Amino acid sequence: MKFPAILLYVWFLWSFPAIAATESYNQVDFSSEAERKVVNDLMSATLSIEINEPKPASIAKRINTMLNAEFKRAAAFGTVRVTSGNQSTYPVYGKNNLKIEGWRGHAELRLESQDFKSIGELIAQMQEQMQLEGVHFSLAADTRKQVENTLIGEAIDAFRKRANAVSAAMGGSGYKIVRMSINQGGTYPGPRPMMARAALSDTAIPAPEFAGGESTIKVQISGTVEVIQ
Repeated sequence: MKFPAILLYVWFLWSFPAIAATESYNQVDFSSEAERKVVNDLMSATLSIEINEPKPASIAKRINTMLNAEFKRAAAFGTVRVTSGNQSTYPVYGKNNLKIEGWRGHAELRLESQDFKSIGELIAQMQEQMQLEGVHFSLAADTRKQVENTLIGEAIDAFRKRANAVSAAMGGSGYKIVRMSINQGGTYPGPRPMMARAALSDTAIPAPEFAGGESTIKVQISGTVEVIQ
């Protein structure tokens, strides 16, 4: 009955140095960050059409004809990407919602470009048949990645400087990094951008002038360092 207990005691004595070696002291958790305001270089816009007809088939025919014409128009603007958006058809009820009196169709087109001048001209032309639902400005993926890579280096430098300050404050001779993680999730839009329009004429819709504003990109470094005494 004592034999297993002796084996357990011997195992504990043998493993104790390894357990003790895994213990760590003078560890400090903290974070640093770097951020930058960047001019938005990507513009997105949504335009829509809404049609009323007595039959759903008539709506589908008119919407498809109009969308095909707008896609053909957009083909002349090589720097603008055009995709289909939401599309729906639903009944319109009369008094007391008892009888269907007609049908209404809704369809959208979405535009995206880094060429603000061209997308503005296309929007102006499309507004002859469609309604502008909204405009959004952001950063292109390549721009975001380039800025984030720069900020990662700046945030790591800030982390190392803070680690040196922590070590000095604790009377250490240096430090070693135990753990480090990078958070690139911080992108914050700036003030709402402005859209300036020229005075409308009776014959044509002038192209709007867009100011995309700025976004703030933030990178945070979180980690643990062990101060060397």
